[in-house]
Amino acid sequence: MRIAIASGKGGTGKTFVSTNLFAVAEKEFHNVTLVDCDAEEPNVSEFINGKTISTEIIKQHLPVIDKEACVYCGKCRHWCNYNAIICLPDNKQIYLIEDLCHDCGACLAACQYNAITEIEKRLGTVSVKQCSNHSRTIEARLDIGVYSPISVIKAALNKAQDTEIMLIDSPPGISCSFIATIVPADFIVLVTEPTPFGLNDLKLSVETLEQLKKTFGVVVNRTGLGDDRVYDWLEEKQIPLLMKIPFDKNIARIYSQSRLLVREDPSYAIHFLNLLKAIEGLCKK
Repeated sequence: MRIAIASGKGGTGKTFVSTNLFAVAEKEFHNVTLVDCDAEEPNVSEFINGKTISTEIIKQHLPVIDKEACVYCGKCRHWCNYNAIICLPDNKQIYLIEDLCHDCGACLAACQYNAITEIEKRLGTVSVKQCSNHSRTIEARLDIGVYSPISVIKAALNKAQDTEIMLIDSPPGISCSFIATIVPADFIVLVTEPTPFGLNDLKLSVETLEQLKKTFGVVVNRTGLGDDRVYDWLEEKQIPLLMKIPFDKNIARIYSQSRLLVREDPSYAIHFLNLLKAIEGLCKK
């Protein structure tokens, strides 16, 4: 069972929900892996300790164009779906925009003049930490200055296939990195807050998931803040409301100290366990 915890905006509580779900699953003796896919700002390790058992450097291939061998036919440019190559035949100029390159190899296949070779570029790391005999975390971490986290995210997800429950802490928003984490998921937990901003971005997330035909439900964090429009909209759309988490100073204090709520308050351990069971039930439908 692969569960992605996502949201349309940052700061709604994805990592809060992910880490507490992980803790209750671990206590229930599930074989569980939490994958931190917020590669630009991973922070699961702030809350869950483990022993690092492996760290892999993730790289991509970048084309190198030999301008002496190039005939400026422009075929590599036409084959590149990401517009990463600029070719000016009249001026005999050709350039690669590294940040747009997706390592697809199309330009290498297109060139008939052996003018293109490849070099490796470091993108980031994927670290695996063992937390117990049946639980671990996997962290995707993007190097500073790297444009796209997709390759690092996919590498992290690939390391988590051999597990009973995979929890995916997704990056915020609905961009490519969000899509990369929710496509392999069986169920998506959308975390939102009862504010106009939270509702707006929740709607964008739901529209995306509906197009991808994904099963999902919603956790509302910081209830008591804002207004009731998010609840009215969920009822209107018949979207499952999986859990409400109150706007509570004690919860914020525990979280700010890098501690897990389910380990501090037994009542919330029951709530998060019920959340996990509700997700399991929806996955089986």
